[in-house]
Amino acid sequence: MEGFLLANGYQLGRTVGEGMFSKVKEAFSLKHQKKVAIKIMDKKEGPKDFIHKFLPRELQIVMHLKHRNIIHVHEVLESTEGKVFLVMELAEDGDIFDYMVREGPLPERQAKVLFRQLVDAIQYCHGCGVAHRDLKCENALLQGHTLKLTDFGFAKLVPGDGRDLSRTFCGSTAYVAPEVLQGLPHDSCKGDIWSMGTILYILLCARMPFDDSDIPKMMLQQQKGVSVPRHLGVSEECQNLLKMLLEPDMTLRPSIEVVSRHPWLANP
Repeated sequence: MEGFLLANGYQLGRTVGEGMFSKVKEAFSLKHQKKVAIKIMDKKEGPKDFIHKFLPRELQIVMHLKHRNIIHVHEVLESTEGKVFLVMELAEDGDIFDYMVREGPLPERQAKVLFRQLVDAIQYCHGCGVAHRDLKCENALLQGHTLKLTDFGFAKLVPGDGRDLSRTFCGSTAYVAPEVLQGLPHDSCKGDIWSMGTILYILLCARMPFDDSDIPKMMLQQQKGVSVPRHLGVSEECQNLLKMLLEPDMTLRPSIEVVSRHPWLANP
């Protein structure tokens, strides 16, 4: 593997992340003379569903996405041994999850700066007909103060009319919408909106809005809604947006366009 990558101009370095069927390593690009990240996937190891459905879909999607708040993919390589290498820009400053562990609850203004960038990235994705389906703090990376969305392993192309309902359970339980947990046919874009609400809550409170250790209990919590601890002093406007995002009824949950126009995001 290292020989193959070196022949293609990449010196492999340390492991920076691990997924279910992949590993992400740092590497030095001799061509670009800078560090990059390489996501390594093995077609021989992964389950059939991953190899024939999710992987081709991910490769098709990531090569077409170009946005300042989405990790850029430089190229895709495949070795004769069936290993696939996704060469991407490296976000040196880790992910939002680690950032929140270090920083604790963010001041509202700071949370807004990060969240607005996530809104921009998702507005672009949904505009391109792409639902991410695995939005979580670990998939929002930092490059200085710039948020970079990554990991389109569960992403899906959705038609513009919104009539293509999904039946696949995707994402991390703590971030998934009630309709996904209930196993109902669901709108993947509306699922992204719920996950964004979970991320906003974490930015403001530095903890999860719902406890995923007890799923039936969590589903009851989702229906009741969340409350932001008073001492954090979060504005009514921001709490209003949070309620809209974490609306348990998928049909009442706003689209990304409506979210982007919310007064809390519009005001500096």
